[in-house]
Amino acid sequence: MRFRIFVMAVLLVGALAGATTEARAEAKEIRLAKQFSMGYVQFNVLEHQHLIEKYAKAAGLGNVTVVWDTFNGPAVMNDALLSDSVDVVAGGVPGLVTLWAKTKGTAVEVRGISALSSQPFLLNTRDPRITSIRDFRPGDKIAVPAVKVSVQAVTLQMAAAQAFGRSNYAKLDPLTVALPPPDATTGLIAGGAEFSSVFSVPPFQQEQLEHPGIHTVLNSFDVLGGPHSFTVAWTTKRFHDANPKLYGALIAALKEATDIINADKRAAAALWIEDSKSKLPLDMVTKVLAGPQVTWTMMPQQTMKFATFMQEVGSIKAAPAHWQDLFFPEIHDLRGS
Repeated sequence: MRFRIFVMAVLLVGALAGATTEARAEAKEIRLAKQFSMGYVQFNVLEHQHLIEKYAKAAGLGNVTVVWDTFNGPAVMNDALLSDSVDVVAGGVPGLVTLWAKTKGTAVEVRGISALSSQPFLLNTRDPRITSIRDFRPGDKIAVPAVKVSVQAVTLQMAAAQAFGRSNYAKLDPLTVALPPPDATTGLIAGGAEFSSVFSVPPFQQEQLEHPGIHTVLNSFDVLGGPHSFTVAWTTKRFHDANPKLYGALIAALKEATDIINADKRAAAALWIEDSKSKLPLDMVTKVLAGPQVTWTMMPQQTMKFATFMQEVGSIKAAPAHWQDLFFPEIHDLRGS
């Protein structure tokens, strides 16, 4: 496949090029950002195995510094990308779609690098009265990572459109409150918080369900009609075009990290626990990472459903015509959607 040939070519070209002027002109540092969840395990592997550094050196770039940061919610993360505070960010598909639509054709145009995982996120509640989204009342509150723009908030809008009609897609928006998943989980488990429901992320959503009285109201796979990309990575065209060897090293590193996860999910779970300083048991985290609905893949899935919905309700002015328009060419030969 062209994707595999590209990865091999990165190493070959780097070996032949040596320390050329072109290589010295590329960035000597790459700054990556992620959010709270278990959707970025490739990043944990990249950091621990120093994979970007390995492929950058193989491409003739010498010693490249890799810097890591963590944000809560796509808005702050995207602001950091546009202000050139970071080079690569990752989050839910709506975060990428929003920035793609905002920057298309500009000097800071943004596109996706690849998907990272396909897995559902769950709307959980401790209120026994609520068994579907039709049961929410005006006084009920739903914690999400970010109001209106997070993948959970957009999926809730999609679910509302299905339940109440397209014109009522924002019916549940007033009920949402922004809270980082770890804090939302603590509040849901303890009870007594201003909210009784959380649209969360793995493994926090599974941790919530370990406690009596908490049950699932909605699975995002049901809203999208099947598996969808949960997390994707993106960057600016400026960074992509100015750093072909470093970008190639990033793609090759992501490919190896994905293979490493799929080969040993327990070891990958241990890395996530270490990096997130989680107190969750290794067996539980491994079970989440290896869940029956979880796929670690660079192939984008159902990104166009998010983009089309967001365009239809006016969240973005125009949607991409094809999923390839949303991502850089290096993954275009994957069977995405």
